[in-house]
Amino acid sequence: MQLTPAGSGTTDIGTTDTGRYSRQLSLPGFGLRAQRSLAEARVLVIGAGGLGSSVIPALAAAGVGTIGIVDDDSVELSNLHRQYVHGQADVGTAKVDSAAASVATINPATTVTAIAERLTSATALELFAGYDLVLDGSDNFPTRYLANDAAAITGIPLVWGAVSQYAGQVGLAWAARGPQYRDLFPSPPPPGSVLSCEQGGVFPTVVAVIGSIMAGEALKVLTGVGQPLLGRVTTFDALTGGFRELGYDRDPSAAPLTELIDYDAFCGVVGSETPMTDSATPDSGTPTSVTATELAASLAAGDDVVLLDVREPWEAEIASLPGALLVPLGSLESVIDKLDPAEDFVVYCHHGVRSESGLRILQQHGFEHAKHLTGGIEAWSREVDPAVARY
Repeated sequence: MQLTPAGSGTTDIGTTDTGRYSRQLSLPGFGLRAQRSLAEARVLVIGAGGLGSSVIPALAAAGVGTIGIVDDDSVELSNLHRQYVHGQADVGTAKVDSAAASVATINPATTVTAIAERLTSATALELFAGYDLVLDGSDNFPTRYLANDAAAITGIPLVWGAVSQYAGQVGLAWAARGPQYRDLFPSPPPPGSVLSCEQGGVFPTVVAVIGSIMAGEALKVLTGVGQPLLGRVTTFDALTGGFRELGYDRDPSAAPLTELIDYDAFCGVVGSETPMTDSATPDSGTPTSVTATELAASLAAGDDVVLLDVREPWEAEIASLPGALLVPLGSLESVIDKLDPAEDFVVYCHHGVRSESGLRILQQHGFEHAKHLTGGIEAWSREVDPAVARY
């Protein structure tokens, strides 16, 4: 593991530079005790991309004494619209080095350890053991599950965030005190079912909002101020400016985590298929998608349509179509023999990506009349019924 230290660092930053931190020192319930806790804290940030670009400066500015940054990527021009810790001159530079340089200009008293490599099962436990808290700003599911499991095994809290297009989510996983990421998402989505930033785009301020909430959760955990998001997940929709919150509990049937696994294999990364994008199957020419307005007209006409929701239960609690059958995409294969291939299924999800994968599964099992809803429940809310919540 190659480490590149940056910054001078001192555990006195919480007590000697009161002018710098005066606006947070004056907060009710904060004070020197909380500031000293930040000065002594060691925080690891996974990813110096969109979320990391908001998290890292916020932690440094608040006075966190040591920040570790792990990322094996370099700055690209397409990053700059949302990754504010990097600048034009940093294109081609390792993100960890660019982020460390930015921290030095924000708070030279913060020590930065730049780890220019990908987090893996071979390095995670040793790395996590040197920190008090981890923030996961990664952009892929293998790393998210790896981060959760390593944090659970080492007994430290993990603040996680995720963004997709116009929306984002934040939560706190702390197996020693409450639910973790696996309790909310027991299994990963099928490969290709969730759009990457490169594929689907990302609204720049979404990462700023989600990253700021992540940093706030970290500061709360480190100082003991406020109520952290343990057992709760917050979602943000930039198109409406709205927030929603969902509570969740531990899974009592889940086996305890004792070791790390092959997370690429667990998430099906190797040999994954490309999501279907055509509106008709190559063989029959039968349409395989339906728009929100077309589906609304069909339902209004009394057509016998089975709505199949392949999202997670917490998403269905926020918004769903009346009478829909909820079968999370990861469980569809296991229950497909209980469904009738002769019926007309319309599969839907949030944006229409997972539903394409669900449709493919149905077609592979002989569901010749199945279709999926283009644009998902988001399109339904926008084009048919605004009363159905967007998230």
